Amino acid sequence: MKTHFFPLVFLLIFSLAQGLNPKCDIQDHGSNLQVFHVYSPCSPLKPSKPLSWEEDVLQTLAKDQARVQFLSSLVAKKSVVPIASGRQIVQSPTYIVKANIGTPPQTMLMAMDTSSDAAWVPCTGCIGCSSTAFDFAKSTTFKTLGCQAAQCKQMPNPTCGGSACTFNMTYGGSTIAGNLSQDTTTLATDPIPNYTFGCLQKTAGSSVPPQGVLGLGRGPLSLLSQSQNLYQSTFSYCLPSIRSPNFSGSLRLGPSGQPVRIKYTPLLKNPRRPSLYYVNLIGIRVGRRIVDIPPSAIAFNPSTGAGTIIDSGTVFTRLVEPAYVAVRDAFRRRVRVANVTSLGGFDTCYSVPINAPTITFMFSGMNVTLPQENLLLHSTAGSITCLAMAPAPALNVIANMQQQNHRVVFDVPNSRVGVARERCS
Repeated sequence: MKTHFFPLVFLLIFSLAQGLNPKCDIQDHGSNLQVFHVYSPCSPLKPSKPLSWEEDVLQTLAKDQARVQFLSSLVAKKSVVPIASGRQIVQSPTYIVKANIGTPPQTMLMAMDTSSDAAWVPCTGCIGCSSTAFDFAKSTTFKTLGCQAAQCKQMPNPTCGGSACTFNMTYGGSTIAGNLSQDTTTLATDPIPNYTFGCLQKTAGSSVPPQGVLGLGRGPLSLLSQSQNLYQSTFSYCLPSIRSPNFSGSLRLGPSGQPVRIKYTPLLKNPRRPSLYYVNLIGIRVGRRIVDIPPSAIAFNPSTGAGTIIDSGTVFTRLVEPAYVAVRDAFRRRVRVANVTSLGGFDTCYSVPINAPTITFMFSGMNVTLPQENLLLHSTAGSITCLAMAPAPALNVIANMQQQNHRVVFDVPNSRVGVARERCS
């Protein structure tokens, strides 16, 4: 099926300009927050000029690759000493939510990231920041944390050149630096006083989200930890498809209102990367046939960090080479089209219509079967269809394209994650 993606986007932008899309003005309520794709017509971060489908895919894939390389760098290789305490992961804002920070509140569109702990936003005077900055001088409840604060010791590599707790972090090809701070942060209608976050003063690199990151990991500075009394370390999200005209999903905070009829798989604990959401992937099915994958390719190894994580920030699912090759070859055999081409990092593309099989990720206690909309990228101009997966060096990552139009529940107190089909586009 052809998807006229960019013409549709511009039609929606025109409609917005004429006030014909009231969905952009819907207010957050209770503990339910709207989720916008970064290219949504409701998002001020959308591209200023159109990209071709190929340019868009290649740019997204390049940014995705940087994130996957960083995630994979957290996994110890056989010949390397296991890595030390991890750093927060900050990459492109694939999905964003509104957060009101300060008194009076200032709205920031923060990238929601399940593989990051601490939150951070660009602050006034930030060098290299590319978008709206939080003006801390205008907030009556803002304060900078000192070196003796307990939260300072929870940051990776804090420094104390003066009285403030400062940090300087590197990841991928980017760096961020700033002060550890606190202010009232409101999600939907729930204010969280004295929320700890990084107030950025300097950034360098192309992978820094313009208005910051909201960390949804399991670390001490994450939203789950700082709002434990409010949300009881439980949340879920439904990510809309990028093909949806509304691009609007929801982030549901707290145990109330979470799905009742849903299957779960246990969360696994990796002491070397305790923030990441590891799950036990036990097999993959293409169509009805289980793919022959070497057990070591998907096995969880807490001593190295190898295994499988669920991640909201990576766009395209990555499988370690032996697993990817096995799944790719099984997919090609089912498609039965001889002329296979490539596009960037995607090596299974077709220039003719195909009848693609489903792919099922088999976890302990839960199977997730993905239809074509979660598996295939379609071009309009070039009539190209690609399998939206790629190989990874050391870590399997279940990414957000494969999660779209599913409700994904993270129940940390019961150490489990659930997935159920839900149309939220």
